Amino acid sequence: MLSRKSKNAIVENVVIEKMAAEGKCIARVDGRVVFVEYVAPGDVVDLRMKKVRSKFAEAEAVNFKEKSPLREEAFCSHFGTCGGCKWQHISYSEQLNYKSQQVQDALERIAKIEFPTIKPILACKQDREYRNKLDFTFSDKRWLTIDEIRSGEEFESNALGFHIRHAFDKVLQIDTCHLMPEPSNAIRQAVYDFALKNEYPFYNLKNQDSGYLRNLILRQSSNGQIMVILQLARDKPELLEPIMDFIKNSFPQITSLNYIINQKLNESYYDQEVVCYSGTPFIEEEMEGLTFRVGPKSFYQTNSLQAYELYKVARDFAQLKGDEIVYDLYTGTGTIANFVAKMAKKVVGIESVPEAIEDAKLNSEINKIDNTVFYAGDMKDMLNEDFILAHGKPDVIITDPPRAGMHADVVDILIKSQTSRIVYVSCNPATQARDLAMLDAAYKVIAVQPVDMFPQTAHVENVVLLEKR
Repeated sequence: MLSRKSKNAIVENVVIEKMAAEGKCIARVDGRVVFVEYVAPGDVVDLRMKKVRSKFAEAEAVNFKEKSPLREEAFCSHFGTCGGCKWQHISYSEQLNYKSQQVQDALERIAKIEFPTIKPILACKQDREYRNKLDFTFSDKRWLTIDEIRSGEEFESNALGFHIRHAFDKVLQIDTCHLMPEPSNAIRQAVYDFALKNEYPFYNLKNQDSGYLRNLILRQSSNGQIMVILQLARDKPELLEPIMDFIKNSFPQITSLNYIINQKLNESYYDQEVVCYSGTPFIEEEMEGLTFRVGPKSFYQTNSLQAYELYKVARDFAQLKGDEIVYDLYTGTGTIANFVAKMAKKVVGIESVPEAIEDAKLNSEINKIDNTVFYAGDMKDMLNEDFILAHGKPDVIITDPPRAGMHADVVDILIKSQTSRIVYVSCNPATQARDLAMLDAAYKVIAVQPVDMFPQTAHVENVVLLEKR
């Protein structure tokens, strides 16, 4: 019988039953739900219990007795250690099925409202090398895998890679990441080799009292423009110029080379000055003839090609004829607002981040769009009856909130607005379902379209069309 004392106990021949939230799977031991990562429904495994609570447990698979027919060989050597791309071992077609089921479960179990048949999920044409942005961390405390420890070999203590979950000061050295097209791996490896060869001090993430190199951020547009941002812990010109010149000369295809001197205790650089060392201080994305300028601090969907498919769904659901006032809530850098502007009379964008609003205005200017207006402020404070009175009653509202969903006050004002149509874009079906339950008093769900933005992960975007009852 499982108890709190069962930690590290081995339970044999456990059948993995089904997928659960966050990419985990469910098994049952002594009638208790057990959550397991890196397994697939149909696997028969031996489990080591990691955490046992009164109503659930967490475990890891230590031996596979039978492998599920849904399994595939993971393509990344870091699978299971890195913490990203947790579904590499499951066929892409099955990933899509589970993501669709995730949307259905949220609508049924959380929203508990009437909804139509969910449209087939829009698959991503590229199931790897689809990201346009990656953040790597320098650390003087490299994470060693169990196999590396058992080998008895000595390994370089400095690392450039990804944080290890539950060990914030440890970083996994990345050899090859399959999330971003080349030359991302070549740039990362060259910077790492240069830093080692020239004895550059890597940052100490735990004490934060030593080291120079902090982060390497790579961005790449769908038309091949490349941005590199090197974040440094101290102002040391004697170290800065050699490494920046090395990057510039080794990779002439880089169109925007930048650095940040960040002496804070955290890695966030949105309040720090970004210095353009060479090239332009931005890269550009293109979509249906529109140009979107992406700076070091700009938000842009991290899957450029699939973002286009997502925005087309939102635009189709909006059913614009050219004479509508459209509100674009949580507009970010105004991508959706500018994307639909040519089919609307006026688009009003609201976003909490002032820098993003400046980007949104710039993107309208670059594309000679003159029927958009943008405002910065907290959504629950900005969007009120006075705001609607000043800018016109919206005919259509497009809302694309963060994972936490919309504040209850925002949902309330949406209902009071009596707009005829709401298009709700979400990266979290659970919080979207919660909001839909509140909107159900005045709006009916007409269409549901899941979109896969992040293959090899459990994340799914979902677009819902609501019409006033």
